[in-house]
Amino acid sequence: MHVFLKIVLFGLLISCDNASAVDPNGYLAYCPCMGRFGNQADHFLGALAFAKAINRTLILPPWVEYRKGEIRSTQVPFDTYFQVEALGEFHRVILMSDFMQHLAPTVWPASKRISFCYMERKSLSPSKVSKADCHAKDGNPFGPFWDTYNISFVSSKFYSPLNFDVHHSTMASKWQEQFPAAEWPVIPFTGAPASFPVQSENRDLHRYLRWSNTYEEMKRAFIKNKLPRGAFIGIHLRSGIDWVRACEHVRDSQQLFASPQCLGYNNERGSLYFELCLPSKELIIRQIKRLIKSVKQSNPKNEIRSIFVAADANHMLSELNTALSRMNVTVHKLNNDVPHLDLAILGSSNHFIGNCVSSFSAFVKRERDVKGLPSYFWAYPKEKERQHVRAHEEL
Repeated sequence: MHVFLKIVLFGLLISCDNASAVDPNGYLAYCPCMGRFGNQADHFLGALAFAKAINRTLILPPWVEYRKGEIRSTQVPFDTYFQVEALGEFHRVILMSDFMQHLAPTVWPASKRISFCYMERKSLSPSKVSKADCHAKDGNPFGPFWDTYNISFVSSKFYSPLNFDVHHSTMASKWQEQFPAAEWPVIPFTGAPASFPVQSENRDLHRYLRWSNTYEEMKRAFIKNKLPRGAFIGIHLRSGIDWVRACEHVRDSQQLFASPQCLGYNNERGSLYFELCLPSKELIIRQIKRLIKSVKQSNPKNEIRSIFVAADANHMLSELNTALSRMNVTVHKLNNDVPHLDLAILGSSNHFIGNCVSSFSAFVKRERDVKGLPSYFWAYPKEKERQHVRAHEEL
């Protein structure tokens, strides 16, 4: 009976809310302060892998969003979009709000809060004269992010020459040796402890990033009530002015943003070209028509009946509806700008065509990869190369 009670109590301790139990292995926190959601998601997967490698609980940061007309960034709780429990299948995690409310007062008192950065970060305030420092709260979103949880730092710690690549070296053990949890219960990074784009070794961790019940329900409702019955293609279009300017760098680059997802991390599957970043309207229509015809031949019992469009600017609704009217295919978009719902719907489409260079498309591609769903990229491979391959196959 005594042994039985011990087993029951042990089970209760494991199943209790992790917000009430201190992790003796320490915690890892960071500000997702680079880029918008697509970039932050890439960084998150790297941070999750890094936290597991050095065996610290990952404090789940809020997502940083930049809203029109607002000077300061807005911090959206992590679990607004994703399930916390699913991440626990891979490693120990805790919401930042739970950590700060339940554990920080004893584990990480205000007098012990030291920010971590690779090397000195210059202050944005010219009148600010101080010793070498991370200046972890200088600028937007850095200041607003930490202010959300009333966090300030008393000093800084530089961790050069350590890095975050825990897959190809003994780096994890070096972090543990240099910063033991007994001395450093919390390591708060000024930026994400990860690379961009996401390391290839960390892509599969996307399987633990599952939509919250709210977004799952909204996704299913839209597909059921707004799209016609039958298969649908999800497409992602980038054509906003910022994106057009970014694509100008293609001519001088081997890779750009998320392009390794189709070109390979060492360009083993091709070189960067302009249409990969900014395909023409004519190319987009041709590629969609080609996919519709291909699905009709390979799966005549579940033909494409609609297209769902997510876009940063022009959704091409008029052009696509005109081009596809004879094929009995309709084109749809969300009535309001809800990018995370766009992502959830794209991740569940029967087929997906995305932008190889975009980290937004990369998020969808990873989700579909872990689900085993087909994905394609605009202008990839190049149309001439595609024609050459088809001709070769016919021979």
